Amino acid sequence: MVNFQDELKKRTEEIEAVLKSYLPREEGFAKTMAQAMNYSVLAGGKRLRPMLILETCRMFGGEDKLAYPFMAAMEMIHTHSLVHDDLPALDNDDYRRGRLTTHKVYGEAMGVLSGVALLNRAYEVMISAFDLTEDKERVIAAMRIMADKTGINGMLGGQSVDVENDGKPLEKEMLDYIYRNKTSALIEASMMTGAILAGADPAEVSVVEEAAYNIGLAFQIQDDILDVTSTDQ
Repeated sequence: MVNFQDELKKRTEEIEAVLKSYLPREEGFAKTMAQAMNYSVLAGGKRLRPMLILETCRMFGGEDKLAYPFMAAMEMIHTHSLVHDDLPALDNDDYRRGRLTTHKVYGEAMGVLSGVALLNRAYEVMISAFDLTEDKERVIAAMRIMADKTGINGMLGGQSVDVENDGKPLEKEMLDYIYRNKTSALIEASMMTGAILAGADPAEVSVVEEAAYNIGLAFQIQDDILDVTSTDQ
């Protein structure tokens, strides 16, 4: 009988190894930025999004190696959003996952710069996927989803509306927009990317998108509850 916790640990360790292989080297004049980027990415976490990319890719019969750059890129995009969320101009948090946030360790300016650098690094990493397959169209389609779901039409759009309306009473329509974009968009991007890289057809990708939306919605509801009940530890 398969033990879920053992399998989860095995997959998480695999993802950690993939992430480390795509991180910048801590050397040269920009060493401090690389250190700040790596500090942020290696802070831990569930690695849910890259795991969803890999498992969805496998579910549709795709190759692991083609998923790897997108797994690393997704975690960089997600981490960049956390680094910027923690800044004084937004949530002004001192701790994340039980340790000091990036701007508290490296300073506010480096927090801003390293967050932007992680976002840019994500696209550098995704571009490397062109060297791993003859089917360039799959890479292009996956990158298009990643860009759309993480930009103004996705995560960043949702975050902007959330920040702009912080502390205000929200109508259901706006709350749905924030949830769909701030959280579900990255889950959707992850699962859709995995399916696309494996060669899923448009109808299958559409089904995956809907399932991912519901997963993201449940995740955000749980996260909101934890915001009220959890401590820094």
